Amino acid sequence: MKRILMLLIWGFSLALPSLGQKKDSSYSYKSPSYDGIGKVYMGREISFVMGFEGMSWLERRSREQEESVSLAIKNLPVTPSSIVADIGAGSGYYTFKIAPKVPQGKVYAVDIQEAAVNYLKSKSKELGFSNVIPVMGSEKSPNLPENSIDLAIMVDVYHELEFPVEMLEAIRKSLKSGGKLLLIEYRGEDPEVAIKPLHKMTVKQAEKELSASGFKLVDNGKFMKIQHFLVFEKNVD
Repeated sequence: MKRILMLLIWGFSLALPSLGQKKDSSYSYKSPSYDGIGKVYMGREISFVMGFEGMSWLERRSREQEESVSLAIKNLPVTPSSIVADIGAGSGYYTFKIAPKVPQGKVYAVDIQEAAVNYLKSKSKELGFSNVIPVMGSEKSPNLPENSIDLAIMVDVYHELEFPVEMLEAIRKSLKSGGKLLLIEYRGEDPEVAIKPLHKMTVKQAEKELSASGFKLVDNGKFMKIQHFLVFEKNVD
C-alpha cells in the first residue's frame, strides 16, 4: 500500500498557485520544493493543490480500508440538525457520507475548482440529497454565511491552502459560537505513512498554526490508520 500511495501522490495533475499576488507579512518565501509552492507559513512550506483530475484517487475502492473513513464519519461531532461545511470537497467522497447523518441539517460542499462544484451539483441531484449545497469558494474564503456552521471539515486539504491565515479567519467567522473545525491529515510524525512530506501534517504544527488563528485543539482522535483526526473549537472573542 505504501508504494501505491506514494506513486499516486506523485502522479497527480496539480493546479499551479498564484504566487504573483501581493505578499503578506504572515508568509515567507523560498525556492519551491518538488511538490511545494515556495510559500512558507510558520516554518511549513505549503504544498501544491491537487487538481480535480485526481478524482479517481479520491474515489478509489481501497480508500475505506486504508483510511478508516467509516470511523471518521461515525466520530463526527454532529447531530441530525447540524450545519456542516466540507471545505475542499472535491468529488464529495465525505460530503455524501455526511449528508445522511444530518437529515434536518445541511452540508455545504465547498471547492475552488469549477469542475468539482459542477460535479457536486450533478451528483447531489443524482443521489437525491436535497440537503447538499455545492458552493464555489475562493483561495481566501469558503464563501459561507457568517455564524451559520456547526462543523467545518477539511480532509487532506489544510496543507494545500495557499492562504491559510485568511482562510482560517473566514472559516472562524462562518462558525457558530462553539462551532468546530475538523482537520483530517496524514500523520507527519510517522515515516511509515508513505505520503510525501508536504502532504502530511504533525499535530504540533497543526496546533501551532490554528492556535494563531483563534482555535484550540479539543479532541485528538487516534483511531484512524494513517491520519490524524483533530477537532478544534473557535475561541470566544
